Amino acid sequence: MRLLRGRAVDPETDFERTRRMADRVAEDRETALRVWRPHRQVAFGRRDANSDGYDQARQAARDRGYTVIERAVGGRAVAYTGSTVSFALAEPTESPRETIDARYEWATAAVKRALDDCGIIAQTGEPDASFCPGSHSLQAGGKIAGLAQRVRQSVAVIGGIIVVRDHEAIAGVLAPIYEALDVPFDPQSVGSVANAGGDDDHDRVIAALERALADGRDVSVSAIRET
Repeated sequence: MRLLRGRAVDPETDFERTRRMADRVAEDRETALRVWRPHRQVAFGRRDANSDGYDQARQAARDRGYTVIERAVGGRAVAYTGSTVSFALAEPTESPRETIDARYEWATAAVKRALDDCGIIAQTGEPDASFCPGSHSLQAGGKIAGLAQRVRQSVAVIGGIIVVRDHEAIAGVLAPIYEALDVPFDPQSVGSVANAGGDDDHDRVIAALERALADGRDVSVSAIRET
C-alpha cells in the first residue's frame, strides 16, 4: 500500500492530488491511502450546485473566510476548519459496485477502531438534520464522522471526515449555508472528538486512522509538500 502524507498548497490543488492518487491506483493496481487535514474550506456537492440558493450559500461561506470548492460527486456541503481530518482509500477492484456494501462495512469498522484509540466510543448513525446527511455516519454526542464512496470501472475510493474539534465553528458556517440551500440543519447535531471527551490531537487522530485503514498491510510512504 502507498501512504500519501501532507497536503498541497491550496484546496483546489490538494483536491487534484486525491484524484491523481485514484488514477494511479487504476493504472498500477496498488492500493493507496491519504489521511490529512484539508485547508479551511467548504466543499459543495452536485446537489448543492443545482439548488436555487447555491450562489447565496457560496457567498455565506466566503463571507466567513472559507474557500469554496465543488465536488463532482458526494452529498451536501461540508465545512473544514483546518482541524478537520479527512481520509481517502483507493483500491483496485474488478467489481466495484458489487462490493460497495462490504467496503462501507469494513471502512466504518476501521474508523470506529481509530476513534476508540482516541478515547471515543462511536455509534453508527447520525442525529436528525445533520450536516451532509447520509447512511454511513458515526456519532458521539453529535455527528463526528461521515463516509462516502465513489466507484468507477476499475477502482473504488472510500473516504470521509472526522470532526476533531471546532464543532461550533462548523455549525456556525453551515447554518446560513444550509438555510440558503433550503436543507434542514440543526447546529446542535455537530459533534467532535474534543466535545465527546476524546484526544483531539490532530497527529494522534491521523495516526490512528492510518493504522486502522492500513489494516496490517505493508506501507510505503511518500509526501505532498505544501509550498
